[in-house]
Amino acid sequence: MTDMPAWEKMIVALDVQSAEAGLEVAQKLHGHVGMFKVGSEVFTAEGPVLARYLLATGEQVFLDLKFHDIPNTVRAAVRQAALMGVSLVNVHACGGRKMLEAAVEGVRSAQSARGVAAPTRVLAVTVLTSLGPEDLAEVGFQGSPEEVVVRLARLAQAAGLDGVVASPWEITAIRKACGPNLLIVTPGIRPAAAASDDQTRIATPERAIRAGADYLVMGRPITAAPDPAAAADAIAAEMEKALRSPALG
Repeated sequence: MTDMPAWEKMIVALDVQSAEAGLEVAQKLHGHVGMFKVGSEVFTAEGPVLARYLLATGEQVFLDLKFHDIPNTVRAAVRQAALMGVSLVNVHACGGRKMLEAAVEGVRSAQSARGVAAPTRVLAVTVLTSLGPEDLAEVGFQGSPEEVVVRLARLAQAAGLDGVVASPWEITAIRKACGPNLLIVTPGIRPAAAASDDQTRIATPERAIRAGADYLVMGRPITAAPDPAAAADAIAAEMEKALRSPALG
């Protein structure tokens, strides 16, 4: 993915209350970012309206609903996402191998139904960026966040998924454990001057790219900026510089 220009590696989170609000942000950022993330808030409010409109206008969509259910339900949900035409869809890695394999089967089923190769790629969410070591211990995970993330990334890779969602802190460890081909999509990205909000395992765009992230997910540092397009361009410049710098070991 290193041959992509930096701006195409940016995914902007449309964490908004309505499709109208999401479209307003997307229009401001058209041509400045590579993809838009449609998540639980606006999907719960209005269903797939925003995702479908973005796709109809030629934008790429990451459907971020983090499916976590019995295998048959996840298979059907991922199939619908693939039929819709989203570029990325995610499921929780801790749903287990059978559920992860069912997600992959959902994409394959959509491919057969459409008669063409569906571009949808399935990601496994490893550990949410809001969770620290104490949070993981409280819900019964053994080991450090890095150990848990790597264990789940290996499981996702073995189950045939295209990639994982993981914080900047675990990118290097995932690359060492899973090699160069597993897609890594990284939230918890904050420019140096931005607040951390409700995330704990965060990093700058430059550090995440140098560590080996394929895509960076950003929300408020861009969408809440006075000029979202200018904010996106500034981050893209930082990422472009990182792409020309030595990788972090």
